[in-house]
Amino acid sequence: MSDELQALQAAQGATFEPIADAPDADTPIALSYGNDVVALEAVQSGVTVCDRSHWGRIQVVDADRLRYLHNQSTNDFNSLKPGQGCDTVFVTSTGRTIDLVTAYAMDDAVLLLVSPNRRKYLMQWMDRFIFFADKVSLKDVTDTTATFSLLGPGSDALLEKLGGGAIANQPYASHALIELAGHPVRVAVGSGLTTSGYTLIMDAADAAPVWKALAEAGAVPLGATVWEQLRIQQGRPAPDRELTEDINPLEAGLWQTISLSKGCYIGQETIARLHTYRGVKQQLWGIRLNAPAELGSPLMAGDEKVGTLTSLTQTPDGILGLGYIRTKAVEAGLQKIKTGDSEGELVAVPFVSHEYI
Repeated sequence: MSDELQALQAAQGATFEPIADAPDADTPIALSYGNDVVALEAVQSGVTVCDRSHWGRIQVVDADRLRYLHNQSTNDFNSLKPGQGCDTVFVTSTGRTIDLVTAYAMDDAVLLLVSPNRRKYLMQWMDRFIFFADKVSLKDVTDTTATFSLLGPGSDALLEKLGGGAIANQPYASHALIELAGHPVRVAVGSGLTTSGYTLIMDAADAAPVWKALAEAGAVPLGATVWEQLRIQQGRPAPDRELTEDINPLEAGLWQTISLSKGCYIGQETIARLHTYRGVKQQLWGIRLNAPAELGSPLMAGDEKVGTLTSLTQTPDGILGLGYIRTKAVEAGLQKIKTGDSEGELVAVPFVSHEYI
């Protein structure tokens, strides 16, 4: 984060701390602007802006870039055209999750937006699978770029005000280089959550003036604490919580990231077999609780363990968590669970799909 951007955010009331689960994020980020209630209201009825510059950005270039990414992750890259994008999951050879990634195809590169605690790991992982004849190069551009998310129904109007209305109403992950407040910004459809909005990617030198322009146009600043609350409410799985090498992307409910017709890729055989034989043994669910609970604690139905709690947050409507629940228990009609002294119920979360139900 530039000193100028940090000064702007501090003037808006930001408090800064390093993120504990993002060990390769080099600078602190704004946890809160002291306006969490106002920011949550703006997500529902206005527009907010969240600084996601601590997320990783990896640029994949050269002639074989689409073929390479097609072979390394779950979605169909060979069909992508410049200006299009998709969500995809990098998986191990046994189909276990590494990270949920958003990819943006450009004329001469693909830009990957990756989780904060996965950029160095993914750089090393992908480099292992570039062989002598492959025309592919990787570059970590995290430190030279910045990323903001606009969230809320007012995002279209704000972009229109700043001259970026041409991207409105395009398909998810569509993107274009647009001049905002006199600075070139890649504007992509999708906020990173299920909330309507956009992802903005720019040179780090342009981050402060673009942030200032967004704020002056009416975007309410939203800190990482509220982002995490929204993530859990909406069910976006995160590395080291819901995405681990014990979990496959079907269990995580990331069906929209998987092409079942694209052919061979790393982990494809396992994922295809799970799909064909209905082998998804557990599913990610939201869990509404009446009291706090410990992360990692077992989720019980009577005396039987049916799952594990992976994330937890306090919302205006109470305590909400995420957890994996055995598929057979759900199919049998399970609704109520216990964990420790807390009682709860399963709730649907919009980021997650349960194709078998």
